[in-house]
Amino acid sequence: MKHQMVLILDFGGQYDQLIARRVREAKVYCEILPYNTSIERIKSLNPKGIILTGGPASVNEEGAPFCDRELFELGIPVLGICYGMQLMSVMLGGEVAEARQREYGKTDIRLDTSSALFYGIEPNTYSWMSHTYYVSRMPDGFRATASSASCPVAAMEDKKRKLYGVQFHPEVEHTPEGKTMLNNFLYKVCGCAGDWEMSSFIESAVEEIRGKVKDGSVLCALSGGIDSSVAALLAHKAVGDRLTCIFVDHGLLRKNEADQVENVFRNRFNMNFIRIDAADRFLGRLAGVTDPEQKRKIIGEEFIRVFEEQAKKLGKIDYLVQGTIYPDVVESGVGNSAVIKSHHNVGGLPVNIEFKGILEPLKALFKDEVRKVGRELKLPEEIVARQPFPGPGLAVRIIGEISRERLEIVREADHIFREEIEKAGLAKEISQYFAVLTSLKSVGVMGDERTYDNVVALRAVVTTHFMTANWARIPYDVLERASSRIVNEVKGVNRVVYDITTKPPATIEWE
Repeated sequence: MKHQMVLILDFGGQYDQLIARRVREAKVYCEILPYNTSIERIKSLNPKGIILTGGPASVNEEGAPFCDRELFELGIPVLGICYGMQLMSVMLGGEVAEARQREYGKTDIRLDTSSALFYGIEPNTYSWMSHTYYVSRMPDGFRATASSASCPVAAMEDKKRKLYGVQFHPEVEHTPEGKTMLNNFLYKVCGCAGDWEMSSFIESAVEEIRGKVKDGSVLCALSGGIDSSVAALLAHKAVGDRLTCIFVDHGLLRKNEADQVENVFRNRFNMNFIRIDAADRFLGRLAGVTDPEQKRKIIGEEFIRVFEEQAKKLGKIDYLVQGTIYPDVVESGVGNSAVIKSHHNVGGLPVNIEFKGILEPLKALFKDEVRKVGRELKLPEEIVARQPFPGPGLAVRIIGEISRERLEIVREADHIFREEIEKAGLAKEISQYFAVLTSLKSVGVMGDERTYDNVVALRAVVTTHFMTANWARIPYDVLERASSRIVNEVKGVNRVVYDITTKPPATIEWE
């Protein structure tokens, strides 16, 4: 099934993925492409609308990113956000000047509600501004549709040509009417049907896998995380027994996790499931290693080696299925945004096996959409709602050297902390929570004896998109119970501390 789509052209703004998520939430399919995408490619996609994102550049600077001018002559509605509006202004003959006073943060604005963009919204509202430059002269044919105390053109439109611009960010939560504004653009201006549903996505994904694979065989490296689990289920729905899942248990998972994964996929979904117990191999290679990047590298290499060995035993396999999701694709430099990190999923696992092709059924989805698909496919909630867990597992939640004894300490401490959070009914309120075994030892007293034992740190954060995060305000009695149990039940720990650092400046994980 071919969905209507909206195209988002990326000028390097920090909220680009958020814009895409808002569009998807409105049941409209969208894709993010670089700002310099050719006009031929844009025409071939036949979008119902185009959104130009914000960005860090000044439109008046030499070398500032520009799109193709023909974009504004296609008759397709265009919405410019922040830099996108300034760009539209300059490219169509208007002017942009440096503001005497930079606007940043919550700003009162007055709307002209006769504009389709502001239909159904009160004239006086507020928005999230973040700009140093402003439109000082609009292009011919445009009129101002919003203003603030220091920005006379906070929004503009040329209704005839279906060109719209807003100086603020409608996609962020700090613009309370932003969702309505985007929905107005999608439905009232672009005439979208809103046909992007998870059930229809599943049908088309399954059809696509069947069409590619035909009567071939498929292999999946299953980690038990939400992405690889949903990718495996889609492939299983498409090809049944011709899918084999390899689960490499590296011995660095949380308590009972490996058994849970095996139970779900082998017993509940009746899949061809191979579990490799490779804990000794991984621990052998990690012995004496303390540098976190080195740990990651060793685990990544060893995982590929174990997977490769097992895959070769199966004989010829036609396709490899992977849980690549849309942020992986975007963050790996598909847009104009700075490359955040290179994802192991993008471009395929560097396995030394010949495949006819790679299947990436989730590569158009965001994480929250993957969870929706998981629920539609009846994946158990413990996997659907599973918190982000680093690929190297507990290896990067142990500061310093990794040993069976130290793994046991962090695994048990983590288990107790999670149990107490769940018992207190806080599990859904906190985005991520876990224990870290620090490299510190401290003096303590147990009974009448002096101890010199390990310090465990507890970390819990609240966030909507994991780019920023606040530490969770867990009630003291819950922290007290967790601390008391960890010290009493986990051998080798005599002190528990709670991490109260936001992201930034800290990251969520410790390594």
